[in-house]
Amino acid sequence: MNLYHCSIDLKDGTKALAFANAVEIWMGYLQQRGKIQGWRLMRRKLGLAADSCRDFLLEVEVEDLSQLDQAFRTLEEKDEEVERLYSNVNALIAHSEIGLYRPFPDPERAERMALI
Repeated sequence: MNLYHCSIDLKDGTKALAFANAVEIWMGYLQQRGKIQGWRLMRRKLGLAADSCRDFLLEVEVEDLSQLDQAFRTLEEKDEEVERLYSNVNALIAHSEIGLYRPFPDPERAERMALI
């Protein structure tokens, strides 16, 4: 399992619940079509975070890089529904930072470590 990690700040005046709803619809669309394994949206609580931390954290689970590539390719489909769902989320975001994470040690590394 790999985690596509998105740290997000919304545009001024954007309602947090409207953003959460748009994310739920878009991620649900991707998940129902097997483009992602799962997802979760979290919000910083009580302002407890460093200044560099954004307000929202979206984690998208993918089985491997092939599935992540399939999710990205969804945007190339020239489908009006896909464009609308994606735009409903993207239009609300002021700033975002992304990263791709994996469990560590991964099974391959754990096996190599056991052989040493």
